[in-house]
Amino acid sequence: MAEMDTSSGGGHKKGPGVKKSKKMSTRVDLTPMVDLGFLLITFFVFTTTMSKPTAMNMNEPKDDPDQQLKVKQSGAMTILLGSDDQVYYYMGELTADNASQQFKSTNFKDIRSVILDKKKATPIGDLMYIIKSDKDATFKNAIDILDEMAINDVPPGHYAEVDMSPTEEQLIKLTEQANGLK
Repeated sequence: MAEMDTSSGGGHKKGPGVKKSKKMSTRVDLTPMVDLGFLLITFFVFTTTMSKPTAMNMNEPKDDPDQQLKVKQSGAMTILLGSDDQVYYYMGELTADNASQQFKSTNFKDIRSVILDKKKATPIGDLMYIIKSDKDATFKNAIDILDEMAINDVPPGHYAEVDMSPTEEQLIKLTEQANGLK
């Protein structure tokens, strides 16, 4: 605690020939302050709530052919993730006859409007987004497209990640070469 020395060696005389008494300094003991600091730290540690991890629900495709979901071609939209934040997409089934007209390129800024247009034009029971990542796509792109599904309020079970076919890989490679990306 604080101590103070108040002893003065005599009376309170003033005048000539009287020596001034030495004034002693005050000394403050800071040991209780350290205890108080630790008590406050302990209080805040025990009363603070830690942030809880959040995870997105995702339905993976089933390997059993009997339990796989059958999707109408008119309600399907395939989204292909390429390198350099490029996104490619096509509606329905991609065939050799209509590949040049159906296969389109965009970026992450414009993919939201494409997803919303497909969602508005298709009954929710027939709607399905198929997400495929190229070997050059980044993990960030895969997370970004899943975030777009959540932002656009696409219900779980109406999008799935599957492997890319060799034809789609070839189309991405040719499109990137034509656009000068690789």
